[in-house]
Amino acid sequence: MISVTNVSLAYGERTLFKDVNLKFTPGNCYGIIGANGAGKSTFLKILDGEIEHDKGEVTVGANERIAVLKQDHFAFEEYSVIDTVMSGNPQLYEITKEREAVYAKEEFTEEDGLRAAELEAEFGELGGWEAESEIGRILAGLGLPESKHNKKMSEIDEAAKVRVLLAQALYGSPDILLLDEPTNGLDLESIEWLEEFLIDFPNIVIVVSHDRHFLNAVCTVICDIDMGRITPYTGNYDFWYQMSQMLQRQAKEQLKKREEKAKELKEFIQRFASNAAKSRQATSRKKVLEKLDLDGLTPTSRKFPFAGFKPEREIGNNVLRIEKLSAEADGKTVLRDFSLQINRNDKIAFVGTEHIKKSALFDCICGITKAAVGDYYWGQTTAVSYFPRDNSAFFSGDMSITDWLRQYSPGPKDDTYVRSFLGRMLFSGDEALKPVNVLSGGEKVRCMLSRMMLSGANVLVFDEPTNHLDLEAITALNNGLAAFPGVILFNTRDHQFISSIANRIIEFLPDNGSGASRYIDRMMPFDNYLADESLKAIRNE
Repeated sequence: MISVTNVSLAYGERTLFKDVNLKFTPGNCYGIIGANGAGKSTFLKILDGEIEHDKGEVTVGANERIAVLKQDHFAFEEYSVIDTVMSGNPQLYEITKEREAVYAKEEFTEEDGLRAAELEAEFGELGGWEAESEIGRILAGLGLPESKHNKKMSEIDEAAKVRVLLAQALYGSPDILLLDEPTNGLDLESIEWLEEFLIDFPNIVIVVSHDRHFLNAVCTVICDIDMGRITPYTGNYDFWYQMSQMLQRQAKEQLKKREEKAKELKEFIQRFASNAAKSRQATSRKKVLEKLDLDGLTPTSRKFPFAGFKPEREIGNNVLRIEKLSAEADGKTVLRDFSLQINRNDKIAFVGTEHIKKSALFDCICGITKAAVGDYYWGQTTAVSYFPRDNSAFFSGDMSITDWLRQYSPGPKDDTYVRSFLGRMLFSGDEALKPVNVLSGGEKVRCMLSRMMLSGANVLVFDEPTNHLDLEAITALNNGLAAFPGVILFNTRDHQFISSIANRIIEFLPDNGSGASRYIDRMMPFDNYLADESLKAIRNE
């Protein structure tokens, strides 16, 4: 168990946490949520002891082991993958290494024999004999092939390192598991495996994530960070969201009633304060007014953007025809001989682990790169707006956000019109005057979404649009796209995003040397697609 008692932390004049009291108990998975900058990752570091809080106490049960998802992807470069994962259980790792060193001695003394016997007993008690197979099971579940299990960390790519560090945290049944964005870099199958792992995990899990489906699948309690407080809600993310919306409506209604009452009392006092006959009533109302605690109803610090995409014209029957297209990325052909017909009612999610193929296709059909072979034909009624995965080329200058967006306006270019679109994405007042070359990743994404809303396009193409967004912005974008009447082509690892928007699924498969790129194309909801057993045989061809 972890107990948090009156914990506070401030940086300068900014209070991050104030008198936080919480208890985390075994058998529960706690989802830590809050706006960007609220302190989610900082709170995990307080629990782990990496960051010292100003006051209060964090108490961990005696002899309980905390495992943390490491964020430094290059901290274990000289370790093998297996050793990196095993080091997540330090006691077993140290015993294993000492045991290997004893048996490696050329001259084996009687003292070495006694020590070896002690080590064998400890090794067995800690599950050493099953360690390699257990580690292999976790790595396989997270999508790391067996061919990489004995490589050094310096020999595998960063995406694989992310999976190894996650396996390191999961290994060895820690008493307390702290996970900061564990689904980052995972494909949908690996996320599904992780969900099942955590659902069956018997101890304490505390997780920060922007993946709503993941939070819904694994969390039994949501801990909401807001205004320096952390409030627990029993249930998953959807329950918290519905509850928070209801509480917010009630708070607004209560505040409105109090403001109306205060206005009425003030008017009465002003009208009758000098009237002797009414003076007693005026004094009575003044006392009531003083007791009205308008400041006690603290509004949420959360800001909710609005994403609304309205096409200027209705799309025709001819949307997009792709014929034997080959596309390149980094000078290599990654998509070969690909053909596709897209229809006017399509909302297509491109899924699977072949992410480079999706990006190469989107870049090509949206005119960022040229097709190596083949061609594509957009219909005459189409107007396309594209959200690329890498948006850095859009933000190299030092113009203000308002001036930046103005250049993309197909209609009016006056400040009022342009800033109305920025306001929907929470750029108001001086925020809209910031230079674009100093924006954070999330701010750049919101600028790109403002640009797309301004375009009036009837075809929207998105390559990983939820990266850098907080849960409020992801939900707003999700709702906006679900209501969009045009065509959507998108690539994301957000399960809820796909299941609530897509009516057609296209999965790129690994090449098998047959020439043309392999893919599955089905007109069906995403959850039905995942449950379709017949598709497994196609994937294994």
